[in-house]
Order: sequence, then structure tokens, then C-alpha cells
Amino acid sequence: MEESELIDKIKKDENAAFRTFYEIYKDMIYNVCYRILNDKQDAEDVTQDVFVKAIHSVHQFRGNATISTWLYQIAVNTSLNYFRRKKIIKWLSLDFLMGKEEYFLDNSKARPDLELEKTESEALIRYAIHSLPARQRTAIILQRYEGLSYREIAEIMKTSLSAVESLIHHAKDNLSKKILPLLE
Repeated sequence: MEESELIDKIKKDENAAFRTFYEIYKDMIYNVCYRILNDKQDAEDVTQDVFVKAIHSVHQFRGNATISTWLYQIAVNTSLNYFRRKKIIKWLSLDFLMGKEEYFLDNSKARPDLELEKTESEALIRYAIHSLPARQRTAIILQRYEGLSYREIAEIMKTSLSAVESLIHHAKDNLSKKILPLLE
């Protein structure tokens, strides 16, 4: 089913369209919520909130962006609002920050010393992430975890492309300044 057709059916309150909409996008929305909140229950709750908000505002969807971009925007905003209310911190692994996906692969299972190193590094990361401004944290999560382009991030965050580039640059710079001296 085409996106426009799906949206039209949702606007007409067709139950099958609601179910299809949810099934198509639930994992994507849950993943972005989880990455911002780092709590399964909170992510599940916020995911439900996102779909409720989407259904209630579906008549405002103009089709200027894709459904996924529109939903990302709702998910990010809802997650950040929840995040602010709960004052929770985002826990990220070192491989996310340093861009070294293979760094902690299965080596830690065979080497307890690497597991301890990973745990210590993650504690440093938590400190650094907690100190990032919300917009920097959001931009880098969308870029690194979700694999979105800078242009898509700009749409979701309702900002310019150059602002996204700046946010990501400053986030990486801030994280490096906080983490690298501690790892020496």
C-alpha cells in the first residue's frame, strides 16, 4: 500500500489501516525512543504515545515529508519531552561514540578484562552524554544510531542543514574533550 493511500485510509478511520500503520512503523519508532530513553518500559510507553499523537494529528499530515520522517519528528519530540520530565540520562556504548563498531564485538565474552574495560568506559560515556545539550544528543543519536542523513535530521529537528552539521560536530567535539582525557 502506498503511503498516501495508507494516510487517506487512516483519515477515514479504517481500523485495518491503523493496524497496518502500526505494524509498519512500530519497530522504527520503538528503536528511536529506546535510544533516547534507554529504558524498555519507557520506550514502549513513549512509542504508544507517539502513535496516539500521530493518529490524532494525521489530518495535519500534508505529505511534504515521508511518513517515516513525520513519525521520527513526533518520536524525537515526545521522547525528549519525556526525557526532560523524568530527568533520565542516556546510556551509550563506547563504540557508538568513537565510531568503532567492531571494537567490543565478541572479544569481551572470552576476555573478562575487556568486559571490565567496557564497563568502565561506558561509565565515562554516561557522564559525557549526560552533559550534552539535548539538541546535540538528539542529532548524534539520529545520525549514528538511526543512520539518517543530515538532511533528514534537519527535517525531523525542524532546523537547517548547517545547524545539524554544527550540532553533530559540537557533540563529537564535546564528547571527545570529556572522554579522551579520561581514557589516557
